[in-house]
Amino acid sequence: MCRGSEVLGALTTRGRSFLAVGGAVIGCAFLLGEHHLLSVGVLALVLPLAALALVRRSRLRLSCAREIRPVRAPAGSEARVRLRLSNDDWIPTGLLMVSDTLPPGLGEPPRFLVGRLARHGTAEFGYRLRAYARGRYQVGPLTVRIADPFGLAELDQPVPRTTSLLVTPALTPLPDGLLHGQGVGEGRTGARMIAHVGEDDVAPREYRDGDDIRRVHWRSTARHGELMVRREEHERTDRAAVLLDTRAHAHTTRGPGSSFERAVSAAASVAAHLMRGGFGLRFLTAQQELPTAAHGEEALLSALAIIQPTLTVSLAHGARMLRGEETGLVVAVLGALTVAEATVLAGGAQGRGARVAVLVTDPLRRSTGPGQLADDDAVDRVLRGAGWRPLWLGPRDPLDQAWRTLLPAGGRTR
Repeated sequence: MCRGSEVLGALTTRGRSFLAVGGAVIGCAFLLGEHHLLSVGVLALVLPLAALALVRRSRLRLSCAREIRPVRAPAGSEARVRLRLSNDDWIPTGLLMVSDTLPPGLGEPPRFLVGRLARHGTAEFGYRLRAYARGRYQVGPLTVRIADPFGLAELDQPVPRTTSLLVTPALTPLPDGLLHGQGVGEGRTGARMIAHVGEDDVAPREYRDGDDIRRVHWRSTARHGELMVRREEHERTDRAAVLLDTRAHAHTTRGPGSSFERAVSAAASVAAHLMRGGFGLRFLTAQQELPTAAHGEEALLSALAIIQPTLTVSLAHGARMLRGEETGLVVAVLGALTVAEATVLAGGAQGRGARVAVLVTDPLRRSTGPGQLADDDAVDRVLRGAGWRPLWLGPRDPLDQAWRTLLPAGGRTR
């Protein structure tokens, strides 16, 4: 059954029509006794089958080399693909219809008409693709369509080779003013945005795997109820932490333009901005800490390129991981937040450093009615009451403009 479907699938509409006509003519020849029609019917029946046998035996010995530049591209940008198709056989090819395989998120597969390839000949061609959404993609394989001269049968022959393309989150350049110690509070009494940890020689942080037990700060350990360690000299620098809310239920839509994708892009932009400004940065999700300081910006963007929503329900774990950032800047990029979740975040991430909450709103969720807006107002009050500065980021709100409101000259955030 499967074999028959493969045969019919390789026949073109013209080939299947020949089969149908041939069968009908043969049937009429027997019913009407017109035996001279039998040869016509047999010919119509045999032609597409012969064409199918021809294309199945006409396997080409081809190889392909593909180059993508750049191999890492931010979402929304273009990459250039260069292809080199080689005929590895002693027999020249005919005219070739070639297409490259593109996964969803990279646009429509390009098609090319390649002229006759001499024996051991090559052809070079290329195209541009636009990376619409972040992720790790496999481009390829190249597919060559083999057809008979009469267009009765055709087969797609893949040329095995794929090339990886990493699409990282789109970054929004942010104003540099926040790196010079301005406050984020309203008026001159606002808290400092940048807390110089180096000014406090004994400012401890939570114990992490691999820390020397001799660095345990027992007084802070007793106060916090968990192991705290003194910072090393190289740690005494401007510090910051970014928390990305990856909880699936906090982001009700998916795909480009969704609150989750905008949150990933916003968190990546903030993290890159701070790292380029010389901050020692920790990047946290609702579940884990991602590599940043040890491996740099590229490692972080690579991790964020493939990050997905998680089934984690609570922000409590992420808030606990922020406890060591008592004197540094903390930026939490959040999805939908209830009053209870805002309370958990505010209570678990207290400290002397500035706290900024970027709340990425989902248009579908915010259109549910006045009750939702009332919840947002309550969340805003809880965060402000705990010393956080909320930034509400809608689908049409540019991140750089929202971030600019944190400058002393900035206005209100809502």
